[in-house]
Amino acid sequence: MAQGRRIVWLNVITVISAAILIGAEVFGAAFAGSWALATLFELGSTGQRVLDVCFVLVGLVVMAQFVRFAHRIEPFTARG
Repeated sequence: MAQGRRIVWLNVITVISAAILIGAEVFGAAFAGSWALATLFELGSTGQRVLDVCFVLVGLVVMAQFVRFAHRIEPFTARG
C-alpha cells in the first residue's frame, strides 16, 4: 500500500454488498437459463452441464467488469 493512503471501508463494503446481490442474480439466471435451454432443445443433463459452465463463465466476466467499474466510482483507498 502506498504511503499516506487509507482504506475507505464504506466504499469497500458497498461494492462487496452490491457484488453479492448482483452475483446472486447473474448466477441464478445462468443456471435457470441453462436448464431452460437444455429442456427446450432436449440436450439432456450433459448438455445442461455444458451450458452451465458456459453461462457461469459469462457470469464471472460480468461480475469482474462490475467490480472494476464499481471500483472506479467508489475508490477503495484515499489519501489521508
